[in-house]
This record gives sequence, C-alpha cells and structure tokens, in this order.
Amino acid sequence: MKQIKTLLIAATLFIGATTLTNAQTKVAHINTGELIKAMPETITAQADIQKIGETYKADIEAMKLDLKTKVDRYNLEARSKTDEENEKRKKEVLGDEQALQEYAYNADQTLQKKEMEYLKPITEKAQAAILKVAKAQGFDYVLNSAQGGGVLMAEGKNLLEDVKKELGIK
Repeated sequence: MKQIKTLLIAATLFIGATTLTNAQTKVAHINTGELIKAMPETITAQADIQKIGETYKADIEAMKLDLKTKVDRYNLEARSKTDEENEKRKKEVLGDEQALQEYAYNADQTLQKKEMEYLKPITEKAQAAILKVAKAQGFDYVLNSAQGGGVLMAEGKNLLEDVKKELGIK
C-alpha cells in the first residue's frame, strides 16, 4: 500500500511538472535597429541631419580658410612689423584658433542634440508598434536581436515583418 501511495505521489508530481513545462512563456525577437532604419521617418531625419551637418562643415571650412589667409598675411608682414605688433597678432591668431575649435565642438554637440530630437519620436513609434503587434499575437516578451542587444540566440518568431506591415513599411 505504501508503494502505491509513493507511486501515486510521484505520478502527480510528474504530471504537474509536465504541465508547468507546457505552460511556457511566449517569446519573440525583433531587430529594432533594422526596424528603425527601415522607417521612412528615419530616412527623412537622416537627410535633415546631414544637411545641418554640411552647413556646419561649410562654416568650419570657411573659418579655417579665413584663419589660414590671416596667418599667411601676418607671416608675410611679420618682418615689417614691430615685435609688439607681431605678439599682438600671434595672440589674435591663437584666439581665432580657439574660437574655431569651440565652434566645431558646439556644432558637434548641437548636431548630436538634433539627432536625439529626431530619433526620440521615431523610437517611440517603433516601440508602440512592437507592443501592439506582440500583444495581438500573444507574446509575453520580445527580445531585441540587434547586435549588442543582449540576445545570444533568437529562434522564436521574428516580428520585424509584422511590425513593418503595421507601420506601412514595405
């Protein structure tokens, strides 16, 4: 009788463990980098950022050319000027070089801020679409399979095509 009781308890535990194994969480994956890259808003934002970057680059090149012209002129005139004037010109050139460096740094910072401003609504739209598709398809978790996204293996369903369809991307 004791053996039957032990066998019955073991069978119950086995059935319970099998049921728990079958009630697994549904997991999918998506490459968010690829999704965001495919969105039309990203393409437009990249074009706008590139235009702004080219404007800054042109300004910096013009400033460099002006500085080079000034340095060349000062070097040619150095012999005909006093030491005091040459020292004053040297300080002026150093100030111009520093201003150029500051402008380049500020331009880079501004460009990065603009990029973040453009990408935030695009990223939010992509995340909302991912959540909508994942909920509609009954997924509990969606892992980011983009490089560096922390996924070592992605054998679950890839939601990229479904989310692109949701966003109207071909």
